[in-house]
Amino acid sequence: MTDNGCGIEAEDVPTAFLRHATSKIRSATDLLSICSLGFRGEALSSIAAVAQVELVTKTAKGLTGVRYLIAGGKEVSIEHIGCPEGTTFLVRNLFYNVPARQKFLKTAQTEGSHIYDLVQQLALSHPEISFQFIMNGQNRFHTSGNGNLKDIIYTIYGKEVAKNLLPIRVEDEELTLTLQGFVGKPIISRGNRSFENYYINQRYVKSNVICKAVEDAYKTFTMVHKFPFVCLSFTMQPEMLDVNVHPSKMELRFRDERRLYDVLKQEVRKVLLQEDLIPELSVEQEKRPKIELVKSAPRGAQPFEANRKLQEKIQPEKKETVPLPKETPVVAYPPAKEEAPALKETHSYVQEPAVPIAKKREPAVSSPTKPQQMTFLEEPFLKKAARPDHRVIGQLFQTYWLIEYDHKLFIMDQHAAHEKVNYERFMKHLREKTKRYIQQVSPPVVVTLSPKEAAVYQEYKDYFADFGFEIEDFGGEEYTICGVPTDLYGIADKDAFVELLDEIVENVHGTDTTMIADKIATMACKASVKGNQRLSFEEADALIDELLTLESPFTCPHGRPTIISMTQTEIERKFKRIQN
Repeated sequence: MTDNGCGIEAEDVPTAFLRHATSKIRSATDLLSICSLGFRGEALSSIAAVAQVELVTKTAKGLTGVRYLIAGGKEVSIEHIGCPEGTTFLVRNLFYNVPARQKFLKTAQTEGSHIYDLVQQLALSHPEISFQFIMNGQNRFHTSGNGNLKDIIYTIYGKEVAKNLLPIRVEDEELTLTLQGFVGKPIISRGNRSFENYYINQRYVKSNVICKAVEDAYKTFTMVHKFPFVCLSFTMQPEMLDVNVHPSKMELRFRDERRLYDVLKQEVRKVLLQEDLIPELSVEQEKRPKIELVKSAPRGAQPFEANRKLQEKIQPEKKETVPLPKETPVVAYPPAKEEAPALKETHSYVQEPAVPIAKKREPAVSSPTKPQQMTFLEEPFLKKAARPDHRVIGQLFQTYWLIEYDHKLFIMDQHAAHEKVNYERFMKHLREKTKRYIQQVSPPVVVTLSPKEAAVYQEYKDYFADFGFEIEDFGGEEYTICGVPTDLYGIADKDAFVELLDEIVENVHGTDTTMIADKIATMACKASVKGNQRLSFEEADALIDELLTLESPFTCPHGRPTIISMTQTEIERKFKRIQN
């Protein structure tokens, strides 16, 4: 690893490798306000005890630099040499003197990927610093250090992620919190949490509170078992958090976790609700640009200036250079003196019944397309102002509705759309405690409850009444369901009640009205119009009108899109009217 930072004073070099040595703490009170990344006190000592370590360093005021060698915890040599300002660490033959530990090392490719992940997090948490990562002589990534986080995300995650980012900025005086960064549109969600990046005071962290707040904010925007892309940088006063929960300092505690959860969930959801999240379908998958890898013989880290000049010789054709900021670590993955197996070259890329609305309809068949000047309407598709310009063409496969608007074809899934309408209507009634419409069940349905279920029902019977259930005691352990919410009319009345009751029994210590949102989503699904069911034009119109009234109409409660779109340009490209 090489940087062009401030270097280490010559007399401090041997001290840096002593156990528990640190330059980060001057007094005991400093433990309460740790703001640097710094090594743990014994890290350099531990590394030097099981490897052959070389340190080359020079300060700005030093006439010469220092070269220090230590192996197996014993000093080998120290000498003055000429070198540029900054510090270089070379670690060779890890665990050479501890064979029992050495045999548990993974393959070179696996260990290299762990280092790659670490440097990637450093680059995202410090966009003002340029990072270059070299592995097996190949330049894996090189960030500009221009301070623009979006550029760093583009470099690491690629174009597809970078073009689907939504900026977020939050300030909260009570938490002494400033939050800024990006949240991704649901279209770039993943099957694991590898795209969730959180930083506290520029330190990469893992926090159950932050993770849960963000994922809860994305509920109904993403599908089940999908996780969002986020890159969030928090700045907080040190006294508001405890970073000493774990030696790695990746896990931490907050003084007011409840408020942090509420603020973060609310603000992330607010950003998502402000955006038009209709996915745009591309007819042909975009061709990925070919990435040229700079190949050279494997080498160890070198002092920064020498390495930079070498790169200029390797890439003389490069026209633009990005000036590097003051501190520019160049991280390398050098082979040991006894060559490790070469890495294989890999490329990772990275209902209520609808109300009929009579409208005059134009014929579905139009005249052939003529060249014309395209004009674009200003309103997004799912805005009331855009509604008069919608042209409903017809139903496809008795499931999807085709709507033309603003030189785009919009395709609406009638089941997903109706499911979202039912869900939002149900939750709105619940939040606002408005008068609920109850559908009488005739004859009433009799259910038998266990003693535990009966006890839970008695405790939460007002809760069920709020939902719109009319339940009467039938004697003994039996109860009758006389009425159900109209929103759930048409599904098995007994099943709806029992599912809600089971959810409360399972979570009896933490029950609130938001706890059973997933169950409500399932019920709304059962009560919605299905695919392969023919609807009239008037019913489809009414469904679109209902979508326009929702806070977030873009996805069903399970995260599936209600509407997708395809541009006129994409369609004409497929028909070869437009040549690439």
